[in-house]
Amino acid sequence: MAGLNFEATYTDSHDIQKIFADEGVEFLLSCEGKVPMSECNGKIICLFFSANWCRPCRAFIPHLVELYETLRKRGINLEIIFISFDRDEDGFKEHFKSMPWLAVPFDVNLHRRLIDRYRVDRIPSFVPLCSDGITVEEDLIGCIEDYGADAFPFTRKRHEELKAIDRRKREEANLEELLGHEGRNSLITGDDRKVPISELAGKTIGLYFCAYWSPPCCAFTVQLTDVYNNLKAANGDCFEIVLISTDRDLKEFNVNKSSMPWLAVPYEDRTRHDLRRIFDIKGIPALVLIGPDGKVISVNGKFMVSSYGAEAFPFTELRIKDLEAALRKEGEALPQQVEDLKHEHVLKLDMAKAYVCDSCKKQGKFWTFSCDVCDYDLHPSCLEKVNKD
Repeated sequence: MAGLNFEATYTDSHDIQKIFADEGVEFLLSCEGKVPMSECNGKIICLFFSANWCRPCRAFIPHLVELYETLRKRGINLEIIFISFDRDEDGFKEHFKSMPWLAVPFDVNLHRRLIDRYRVDRIPSFVPLCSDGITVEEDLIGCIEDYGADAFPFTRKRHEELKAIDRRKREEANLEELLGHEGRNSLITGDDRKVPISELAGKTIGLYFCAYWSPPCCAFTVQLTDVYNNLKAANGDCFEIVLISTDRDLKEFNVNKSSMPWLAVPYEDRTRHDLRRIFDIKGIPALVLIGPDGKVISVNGKFMVSSYGAEAFPFTELRIKDLEAALRKEGEALPQQVEDLKHEHVLKLDMAKAYVCDSCKKQGKFWTFSCDVCDYDLHPSCLEKVNKD
């Protein structure tokens, strides 16, 4: 994103030097030792308020390190200055070890004055010294976690631009833009073969958000694999699934993808994170369905697959309405209660998401004859009515 004009006006670096000098700061610290205040000359300055005892601060550091290094590689002359909320110098030193930028030397009273000057009431806080900067209250930390280096120059205008890009990607899903990344225009198979994203054009696509460590994901993966294989056998190459991993590390990811017959976004780039943000994924497993025309069909594909299996294909609203209508018609043709030769109590017509028939021992779903007295379910096709004649 370097070279674009985002209309951000940054405070002259001499201003922050004057503020520091007025507060008695004679030098800054780097990982190698003392550095003169002149190290800030001509640079874009951002202040980072954090503490070693703060778990969210420690979790945020890797995001900020990635942003810092990426922007500097892009030629943006950015400098971050760490101002500590630590209670003692040992905590300050331990925390600063994880940072490649500069720091104000440890002094509890000095830090308190700077915290008050910049009205920081929470940590971590990241304060860009520019006009139109996203404020602490507007959650710049969240913006950086969401967008990384693309959040630069940390202005409200830039944040609105990024959200508009997300909306466009969500509403008009160009697969190569959505699933690709800088220098990568392919996905990978379970055995690490590369498949061009362009080969997905014209297909119905399921973006499957899941993790190996999650029992609900493992259970749904079995269902989804069955649907995938059935559709491949019945309809050929009209449906594809792409794993969007939320695994904790590369090892888990490799085990996860190797057990699946579909494609995956590589673990190492930001696309996985971006897709979770774009589609507002709050929990897993989740299945986002995209039609052959590139438009999102549903963000609740898990419900469709769990409810109707392969019969839900092509997962359109019309198809689901047809299935629901057929289900209602089937129910209307069944008696409200029955007596069965195999059971001593009256059975009532009921609907269940899933059950095991106590007669044939096979799994069923939707219509069942259930007993109010005991835990007994009977598939309608297994009914043997009592002859009262």
